[in-house]
Amino acid sequence: MLIRPRRLRVTQSIRDMTAETRLSPSMFVYPVFVREGHNIIEDIPAMPGQKRYSPDTLPRVLERAVKNRIGGVLMFGIPEHKDDEGSEAWRDDGAVQTAIRTAKREFPDLTVIADVCLCEYTSHGHCGLLNGNKVDNDSTLEVLAKAAVSHARAGADIVAPSDMMDGHTAVIRSALDAENFADTLIMSYAVKYASAFYGPFREAAGSAPSFGDRKSYQMDSRNVREAVKEALLDVEEGSDIIIVKPGMPYLDVLKTVKDAVNVPVASYCVSGEYSMIKAASERGWLDERRIATEAAFCLARGGADIIITYHALELSEWIRE
Repeated sequence: MLIRPRRLRVTQSIRDMTAETRLSPSMFVYPVFVREGHNIIEDIPAMPGQKRYSPDTLPRVLERAVKNRIGGVLMFGIPEHKDDEGSEAWRDDGAVQTAIRTAKREFPDLTVIADVCLCEYTSHGHCGLLNGNKVDNDSTLEVLAKAAVSHARAGADIVAPSDMMDGHTAVIRSALDAENFADTLIMSYAVKYASAFYGPFREAAGSAPSFGDRKSYQMDSRNVREAVKEALLDVEEGSDIIIVKPGMPYLDVLKTVKDAVNVPVASYCVSGEYSMIKAASERGWLDERRIATEAAFCLARGGADIIITYHALELSEWIRE
């Protein structure tokens, strides 16, 4: 007798119980933009619903993050002044450093992650120091380490180098250990593609390069074996967590990297992905709640242990409901 597979026609509660992939608020990391100043909460036009906060107003959104029990927040800084070296990145009373201290004072159990890069802080908008019109990899490493240490000193639990300089993890790990921050984790953007999906972020952070592009140090979207190479190198240098960025358009990369490394893997559902969902939902073309939830399930199914998403707060509330 021929036995044919059948699709179970069961209740929603049974479907939930037998689901292969599950989400938890603790998986989500919420990116936040912190700018210098006081009493500032300003809209980001390219990212509806997202805002820039000054360190004193940031606790308003952090309280919601804590209430919803999300895994953590990822802070990006927007300085008042920029220079060729991005020196505000390692200033102990900079916007992010001040915000970290405020966050850890008011919400000591909240995991705080500090982005480590120079693009938001340099006058030219590139992720490293320049030698002529080219980014100088080796001279950049020292200032990245200074920035990482300043964030750890402020109380960051995790530092996240997003610069894509070769050897950054090893230099940052050495600098943290030398300053007695051996317990500060490194979540490396080891697999970061030169993607058009970052457009809204560059408006939000004021980090668009003033000339050229970042293809010389970010990854080619046509490559996947390179992603494995970069991830394994960063793990060998001391990365505790690896990030694959962008998210859904790179599910094949996420799965490949997840299978290759022995540390947790995060996927970053980036600004362009968020803004596309928001724009389509505002026009009534898509259901934001269903699409954002499905996107998160896709990333988890693809291997993400951690999901960095601008929908983190809403997703955690929808899960609770």
